[in-house]
Amino acid sequence: MGRRQTIDRDHVLAVAEDIVAQRGAAALTIDAVAKAAGITKGGVQSSFGTKEALIAAMLRRWMQDYADRAGALAGGDPSLLARVAAHVEVTRRDDEDTQRRAASLLALLLQTPEHLVDLRQWYRDHAVGLHADDPAARRARLAFLATEGAFFLRFFGLMPIPATEWDATFADIQGLMTSQEAR
Repeated sequence: MGRRQTIDRDHVLAVAEDIVAQRGAAALTIDAVAKAAGITKGGVQSSFGTKEALIAAMLRRWMQDYADRAGALAGGDPSLLARVAAHVEVTRRDDEDTQRRAASLLALLLQTPEHLVDLRQWYRDHAVGLHADDPAARRARLAFLATEGAFFLRFFGLMPIPATEWDATFADIQGLMTSQEAR
């Protein structure tokens, strides 16, 4: 009897992300993932169970990656300004491939209502403190919303934003975080 093949879950998740990023959400099937990963359908199913569980694992992976990068940038500072500044910087630093994958995952999640619960919770968690009426919270809210808007416009192909303009836009957004409110 041969030794059972070990399946690299991270590789399978990366393959699934590639499928969604390159061919769209409709192309994500257990069969497509298996073929692209060079394993059997049963191998994918034994690792994730269902397509919905695969999508949930993709979302968890993205959330953990984001949390790790944002946490490193915030340096343990849990303040609203530190959290939003880290969010802005993570988004600015992501290369186009990473952001295309994230946008593709978001598009996939929007088509699977059961996963919208997790995405909505992510936004609720990241919006804590943004609704306060003090000047710093209002600047943080504006920076957060501008970051999300720039991301969605660029990576859903709604507005081309070349790299130089992207960097200039994020310099402006980062400036919001440190500027004094003008009246």
